[in-house]
Amino acid sequence: MSTGAGIDYSVWDHIYVSDDEDVTNPYVDTPSLFRMRHRTRLERMAEFQQRGEDLENNLLECKKLLEEAQGRLKELEEGRNQGEEDEEREAEIKKVQGEVRKLKKDEKSFEKMIEEYRREEKKLPWDVDTISKEGFSKSVLNIKPVTKEETEEEKVEKHKTFAEKYKEEIRHFGMLRRWGDSQKYLSDNPHLVCEETANCLVVICIDFEIDEKHALMEQVAHQTIVMQFILDLAQTLKVDARGCFRQFFSKIQTADKPYLDEFDRELERLKERIRSCAQMRMASAVEELEEEERQKRLGPGGLDPVEVYESLPKDMQKSFDEKNIQMLQEAIRKLDLEEGKYHLRRCIASGLWVPESGERDDEKEDNEEDEEED
Repeated sequence: MSTGAGIDYSVWDHIYVSDDEDVTNPYVDTPSLFRMRHRTRLERMAEFQQRGEDLENNLLECKKLLEEAQGRLKELEEGRNQGEEDEEREAEIKKVQGEVRKLKKDEKSFEKMIEEYRREEKKLPWDVDTISKEGFSKSVLNIKPVTKEETEEEKVEKHKTFAEKYKEEIRHFGMLRRWGDSQKYLSDNPHLVCEETANCLVVICIDFEIDEKHALMEQVAHQTIVMQFILDLAQTLKVDARGCFRQFFSKIQTADKPYLDEFDRELERLKERIRSCAQMRMASAVEELEEEERQKRLGPGGLDPVEVYESLPKDMQKSFDEKNIQMLQEAIRKLDLEEGKYHLRRCIASGLWVPESGERDDEKEDNEEDEEED
């Protein structure tokens, strides 16, 4: 059967849509009989499919054996061409040639049987089990996945790995000035649309501020706010940030004044935080440097000579300034005995005063006397 347009509907002539293959009688054919017929038909279909699979497997195995036999035959013939002729080799060649001929014959036989199988398959009538096939199957459970919360150590390690891997790409994005350039760069590098990029940009801003490169800091800060606005938009829409950054750029280029003012306010707040953080880092660095210098100055007793010098009476300070031992001794005599010992011990412990061996012994005896009194 065909129409004037040339469409052939003859393939529909042998479709069986009932659940049985014979004419049924509702008074004779019970539900159990329907099920039995259906099961029998399914078993025949399974046997037919298994026969096709066996033919395909046999053909593949035959081709594999044929390829191996042809390889052996080629090696034997090459050896004969090189002058290594003997009766045993000739017998082996004839044997392998016989195998090759037999395998080629088997290959043609299997190919013929497969063709017949496929012709027979096309002639099979359609029924409820073969009239259509499932294109795809997918089950969706409306259950919120359990996400494991990252520890602080894992977050730090994740940020460190990301920053090392995409350092150059992040810095390049931070230097872009036009909206279109930023959008294109993120389109080419969508993996940068994430919170780690925003954190890395903040670190770059702080480094620029410490180096007093204020213009570069402000440029990167602008791109940091761009990334933060994209992340906020994704959170609002409850979508992946990589799927909505284009929407942000479309919005910012046609945004009204309140939206732009909010963008500028966030940018100024970020700049202030960066300046404050940079000052704290510089102050911390200065403190660390001073502490390192102090540790280097510590005397044999663990005291800082600068601190000890500043705590001395004026006369003792003057004697150290002039490096006058006699003046130092006179300044100590003017003090109370205990006060003089206290300052002298601190001078020795800080390295301001390095006594001679006799004076060191006297100092040791004084310390022992003080311990006995205690």
